[in-house]
This record gives sequence, C-alpha cells and structure tokens, in this order.
Amino acid sequence: MRDSLRHFVAEFIGTFALVFIGGGAIMASDLAKNPAAITQVALAHGLILAMMVTATMRISGHFNPAVTLGFLAARRIEPIMAMVYVIAQIFAAVVAAYALKSLFPAAIAASSRLGGQSVSIEVSTLQAIVLEAIATFFLVFVIFGTAVDSRAPKVGGIAIGLTVAADILAIGPLTGASMNPARSFGPAVVSGIFEGQAVYWIGPIIGGLAAALLYESLFIAHPTEPVDHGPVRPVS
Repeated sequence: MRDSLRHFVAEFIGTFALVFIGGGAIMASDLAKNPAAITQVALAHGLILAMMVTATMRISGHFNPAVTLGFLAARRIEPIMAMVYVIAQIFAAVVAAYALKSLFPAAIAASSRLGGQSVSIEVSTLQAIVLEAIATFFLVFVIFGTAVDSRAPKVGGIAIGLTVAADILAIGPLTGASMNPARSFGPAVVSGIFEGQAVYWIGPIIGGLAAALLYESLFIAHPTEPVDHGPVRPVS
C-alpha cells in the first residue's frame, strides 16, 4: 500500500506540475500577447518535464498515460500499478486545470481553454492523429533510450524534456503537440471543451505503444540474445 501511495503521489506531483506550468505558459503568452509564444510554451513544457522526471525517476516519472501504457505493453509495469499511475495522472491534470482557472483572469482562462490544446483547421483529424503519434513515438523512444535501458547515458530527464520542447516547436501550431492524453484531458474537463480529444488519446497511445515495443524488442539486450551479439563495430 505504501509503495502504491509513493507512486501515486509522485505521478500526481509531476503531472500537476506539467499541466500547471505548461498550461500557465500558454495562458501567460495569451495574456501578454507574446508573438514568440511557441518558443515560450516549448521551453516551459521541456524545462518542467526535465526537472520533474529527474526528481522522480527513481520512483516513477511517467506523467503521461501514453508512456504508462507503453511500459505496460513492454511488461515493465504491472497492470495494477499502471492503473494507479493513470488515475494519478488524470486526477492531477484536472486539479491543475482547476488551479489555473482559479488563479488566472477569467477572460484569459476562457480564451486559452485553460492552456489546453486545439487542432488547427489546416489539418484533418487523421493528419492530427498521425502527427501526435509521431511526436509521442519520439518521446517514448527517448524515454526508453535514456531512462529505461540499463546501458543508457545517465542524463536524468534533460533529454526527455528536450524532446518535448522539440516536438512542440515542430507541430505545436498544428495540434498543440500534446503527446499526453492527461495533459489535454484535464483542461478539457474543467473548460467543458472536449474538441479534439480523440486526437489526443488515439495518437499518443499509438505512438507510445509503437516506440515502447520497438525499443524493448530491438534495442534492449535480453538473456535470450546469443552471447556473440556484442556492440556493432565498423568493418576495418
């Protein structure tokens, strides 16, 4: 029970921070009418995720149902614990959205949808799903390559945060670059605007599952590998 509570609290704090800081950056840029908003938003999401992942990675560090489902598919988390993670993530996202609603001016809260994402009219629903799937694939692939693989470089959460920032810079104007169902669902619940929610669930989950299964099966060494399968070296 105590172990489940530790994981729940860590996931809650990390996801709350991500939604509050990320959503707050979107709302602040709206308030300031900042023309460089995409850079500000990308930096805010990347920095807070890097710090929170680094602070909690010895306990959890997912903050994202798509990541948790990827870990579940790769058999790196038990189903019951995965459920604890997802509940904590969604609950934290909703609480963070309520905090933003209560602390920011009402007009900004309404116009920015509490820092939630929206799909541009320039892309179709299918295109938006694929964009979110690709961005989330990169995110989960980097998570496995830097935090899961025992041979990975010890860089904390910095690479993960940088991946989120890069994804936002690339596709933010098109889909909002959610990569995270909870990140989009919390503000949607509190604002009452559920537009595009299918995109923010289907795309990230597909991308997260694909990255987790690919990295787990192809790049992580397992006991069944032949002993002569060492590092690949160039032929001299």
